[in-house]
Amino acid sequence: MVDNKMKAVILTKYGAPSVLKLQKIEKPTIKENQVLIKVHATSVTPMDYRSRSAKAPLWPISRIIMGFWKPKQKILGTEVAGEIVEVGKDVTKYKKGDKVFGLGNNVYAEYTTASEKTPLVMMSPTLSYEDGASIAFGGITALYFLKNKANIQSGQKVLINGASGGVGVFAVQLAKYFGAEVTGVCSTKNVDLVKSLGADRVIDYTKEDFTKAKEQKYDIIFDVVGKSSFSKCRKLLTRKGIYLNIVPNYRVFIRMFWTSKMSEKKVITGMAAVNGGLLLLKELIDANKLQVIIDRTFPLEQIADAHAYAEKGHKIGSVVVTVD
Repeated sequence: MVDNKMKAVILTKYGAPSVLKLQKIEKPTIKENQVLIKVHATSVTPMDYRSRSAKAPLWPISRIIMGFWKPKQKILGTEVAGEIVEVGKDVTKYKKGDKVFGLGNNVYAEYTTASEKTPLVMMSPTLSYEDGASIAFGGITALYFLKNKANIQSGQKVLINGASGGVGVFAVQLAKYFGAEVTGVCSTKNVDLVKSLGADRVIDYTKEDFTKAKEQKYDIIFDVVGKSSFSKCRKLLTRKGIYLNIVPNYRVFIRMFWTSKMSEKKVITGMAAVNGGLLLLKELIDANKLQVIIDRTFPLEQIADAHAYAEKGHKIGSVVVTVD
């Protein structure tokens, strides 16, 4: 008898990590233009724990999108690494047995579906599933804002606030790859890590407030944790400097609109677009020009613990969840 059930983490109400419940549900069936992926690893991104807690930026708009009284999305999960086990008859891009990683939906489960438009790429033989589940969210976000939005150039001075987190570890490395002089901001325990990623200078925020420094000017200040403000960073920017903040709020959006019309210094926020960035990230990792950083790994059965740990805001790189 064929077992059509699978394990999945179900979200029926907003709240603390304990609201995430592991259950047996029906395995998804694919359409003719879809593939079925056996999930081997996923992760806990800020998008995941904010969707669970309903503490996403831009309230109440975000709450309306997610579901005002209860979550519209019952199965969370943003990053995926796994193996294609079934292929729809209209699919030409993939075949059964292909190992892929990237972004997906409803990933906190043993199986998920995807189409040829889903941002996935083939895994290299040297890449583990845990590595594959730790690249897309942070890597694409860092690449999109640094390259597509700030047009980073060789020789520029760049500051990364939150340099040891899921986006920050990629931002430091990508800024160095593009030829920038990089200053990373992190806590004491992560100073050596950020240096090892290529940062030319590291500021320990427990000992020094980077916004109060006077001697340094930056072409780009990239706040990946949303803990600074344009008003405090403005004096640190060069004449045409750019302030990037990926934790949007209404004040940042107003600043972005105002600076787009009235100032040579610019504020940029919003959501990252994929734009083919995943393939470049894979190529850089394959060429040993980009490291994947994993803090801790939890089994799917401990998803609540994984969320609780990631949500503290002190993780380095990614928090991985294995589904094997």
